[in-house]
Amino acid sequence: MATNSLQSSQEHQDIVKSKPKQINLQIPQEKLYSFLVDIVQKWPAEDLLSEFKRLFIDFLDSVNLGKATGIYNISFLESEQDFYYTLKRCFYIIVNNWEAQRKYKHIQEFIKLFDTYKPPRNTIDPQTKIFPSWLKNFVNSKDYKELKVLAAKYKKQALKQEEKNNWANRYTSYLLVAQSYDSKRPREQQEVARKLSKQMKDKYKFELAMYIARSQSAASSTSRYKNPSVLGDNVLRIIKMIVVKKGVFSYENLANIFLKQTKKQTLRDFKKSIQKYLFFTEKNKELVSTVMQYLSDKLEPWKQETNEDIINNNLILRTCTKVIDCLTIEPGKEPSPLFILLLSGGNPLTLVIILLKIILICRNARSHLEIRIADLINYYESYPEDECSWFINFLEFFNITFAIYAENVEYNLIKMKEDDLCNSENLDDYRVFSQLKVDAQT
Repeated sequence: MATNSLQSSQEHQDIVKSKPKQINLQIPQEKLYSFLVDIVQKWPAEDLLSEFKRLFIDFLDSVNLGKATGIYNISFLESEQDFYYTLKRCFYIIVNNWEAQRKYKHIQEFIKLFDTYKPPRNTIDPQTKIFPSWLKNFVNSKDYKELKVLAAKYKKQALKQEEKNNWANRYTSYLLVAQSYDSKRPREQQEVARKLSKQMKDKYKFELAMYIARSQSAASSTSRYKNPSVLGDNVLRIIKMIVVKKGVFSYENLANIFLKQTKKQTLRDFKKSIQKYLFFTEKNKELVSTVMQYLSDKLEPWKQETNEDIINNNLILRTCTKVIDCLTIEPGKEPSPLFILLLSGGNPLTLVIILLKIILICRNARSHLEIRIADLINYYESYPEDECSWFINFLEFFNITFAIYAENVEYNLIKMKEDDLCNSENLDDYRVFSQLKVDAQT
């Protein structure tokens, strides 16, 4: 007992000693952050770049920082971990503000400060001689690679060539979503990633709508608005195939009916009902049987302790995210057998519609789905484009389908010939029209 008491006393003393150290670090950190927030909004970008270089690249004193905060350099950073964190936090403060100010060119110049960094041969000041090696390690780290992913949106030179070398660059918006929900990253990084991802999605929606409108008008030049997909001119027919499912049996209406019918179900019954809802329209009975058996094996033992609870929004969300994992990929693992099975038939729309139906009953599960899409991209990105064309087709169908059904733009087919019925065999007789939804939810 005496030994335990001594250990507890020692642990308490260690905690007490660590608190002043943490406070001593946080005070200059917050002063530095406030200083950057102030000057990034007031100074010319060139002056800010020079100031940042002086502090974090050359490791020199700054008169401006000293006047504003009472600290003149970053010598208060005594560990490599603190250096990493502070550097990243400062990076995102600057990028976040420049993004809002549309200073995209300067973000690229900011990145070049690191790309061109070479450690000095001799450092006279013993207090800062460790910083160059820390910075060198940072430039070679995974963290720095992720910083460059964020800035990739603003690259103007050699973008097409980069896309040829790495097809995954076309789907950066999903990688940014994953970063924006990663609580281990600095708040500024999450905020920047969230904004950039939304901008990319909005740009895709706009380009898709404009391309559709121009490609159906003989008087318009299709070259004015590019096709945001890689499916070529066939994308218009694909969109018609997706939009044709409207009316009483639309995906939205079926989702609303499902939610009403299952409102008072237990979790045990809801696990079974969601499988029927997702697959009851699928005509391939053998495929449905295999998929539902796999899902049953996964869902039945999952959360058995709450099987008799009446479902609520939280249980619906957790069930939907579990099903999404079963249909795509789990963290740190390979793509699921169902993902491979459902795409092996060569029709990615089957899986895409199943995922859409999940989101239509639980909109809050969309971020989880997009994080799993990012996990899939990370898994396949090392493959040459021609070896994973089937996966790229899935991503393209996913982009289009969710732009049509899960965004604030409504697409409709308008029949141009009165003597035909609306079906997939006569899609050439229809035109696609888009408009903003009145009750838009972004």
